[in-house]
Amino acid sequence: MKRIYFLTPDITITKKIVDELHSLHIEDQHIHVVAKRGTPLENLPEANLLQKSDFIPAVEQGLAVGGSTGMLAGLVAVALPPASTVIAGGILLAATLAGAGVGAWVSGMVGMSIGNRRIKEFEEAIEAGELLVLADVPTGRVDEIEKCVKQHLPQVEIEGTEPRIPAFP
Repeated sequence: MKRIYFLTPDITITKKIVDELHSLHIEDQHIHVVAKRGTPLENLPEANLLQKSDFIPAVEQGLAVGGSTGMLAGLVAVALPPASTVIAGGILLAATLAGAGVGAWVSGMVGMSIGNRRIKEFEEAIEAGELLVLADVPTGRVDEIEKCVKQHLPQVEIEGTEPRIPAFP
């Protein structure tokens, strides 16, 4: 899945773009609207904490850094005292998993408190009253969907795509 960013001037155009996405078989769970605080979105699918924060990228980074740190700590623990191979493998595995878990947890907490880096690019436009629509679409349909939306709604600005969207949120 790839995430396409659409910047729309008002709620009426946003409703039309969401309807257009529905007609292209994009479900509500894959459409997220970000608006200025206090803007009534009526029945539009509002972006939640996972879309508005850096939680998922932070967890991914925490897993990598924490797992690496845990593995290094496990290697050091195994290298110091004389230990059997079975015990050494268990220590290494436990340290790696513990490091990955702690790293993901700590990074996730930090990521939830930080706004989404990609959405920050659009803060000025959002504060000026524009709406940002995030659509998670199949990778092979990005061009088709962008072309179709632009054909029917030329006033919508297509702001690009993200390389990939994790499957689990």
